Amino acid sequence: MKMAVVGCGALGSFYGAKLCRAGEEAHFLLRSDYDVVRTQGVRVRSIHGDFHVHPRCARWPEEIGVVDLVVIGLKTTANTELPKLLPPLVGRETLVVTLQNGLGNEEQLAALFGPENILGGLCFVCLNRLEPGLIHHTAHGKVVLGELGRPPLARTHALAERFRHAGIPCTVTENLAAAHWEKLVWNIPFNGLGVAGAAGYDAVVRGNVPTDQPPGPCLATDALLNDARWERLVRELMWEVVMAARAHGYAIPDAVVDHQVDRTRVMAAYKASTLIDFERGLPLELESMFLEPQRQARALGVPTPRLAAMNRILAALEERTLSRE
Repeated sequence: MKMAVVGCGALGSFYGAKLCRAGEEAHFLLRSDYDVVRTQGVRVRSIHGDFHVHPRCARWPEEIGVVDLVVIGLKTTANTELPKLLPPLVGRETLVVTLQNGLGNEEQLAALFGPENILGGLCFVCLNRLEPGLIHHTAHGKVVLGELGRPPLARTHALAERFRHAGIPCTVTENLAAAHWEKLVWNIPFNGLGVAGAAGYDAVVRGNVPTDQPPGPCLATDALLNDARWERLVRELMWEVVMAARAHGYAIPDAVVDHQVDRTRVMAAYKASTLIDFERGLPLELESMFLEPQRQARALGVPTPRLAAMNRILAALEERTLSRE
């Protein structure tokens, strides 16, 4: 299968490298990392064993041409680039799979290419990009695939089997939209509070950033779960997401909250992707991961006071950080 990986940070590089190692024709579309990856390849330090691959590299999508599969690992803050990056890669039969967080990403792709060949992949994995061409994999790794707006077709199951052959645990969901909401049960508190926590607990509860003091350090997953106050906020945010999902008609069980907390404890001091972006002075994925879920909850009449307060903190911290750049 000829495939293009668009967005070769930690996520795209990790899964792309696994597919490359399995013998797939993987083309990495690269910018800043191009010279390093072209000459040295991609190195993965993994709890399941280190490995090293040399994918095909390109600076421009036209160098790759039409492929069978596009895998999108870009941050959603870069989605404005998709109309320029994707058309040279996408033909009538090309499957486009976005591995991005949050809501609305598949719909953006459908607006470009129609809904017929758009899939979503939800990644449950702990990764960091240590330097160009070097990925650190510390826990988990599962991908859940689904079709936009319909149950999975035979091609979805075939793609999942191809992922499994590459050593990627992969299942197929009957309802991609419901799966997105279930993943938000984890993403919203641990990505959001990890950054908002830099303003302090009282500020997060009030939803106001103190203007007379600089932000403190971000909070990794262990800091959020080893303090009873923060863990309570984690759980309260989770329940707001669960109730919004149920208002959509998605039957997320009560047990998902305890399950997500328990699976996070094994991550130790893991920094979610939003924390790393914030520490690097990069834009946060506010729209897809936080604001759109809040808007949808409000439209369904579901109160989300914790989410609303946290989003005010995130927006203020992002504005303050970007204004210094």
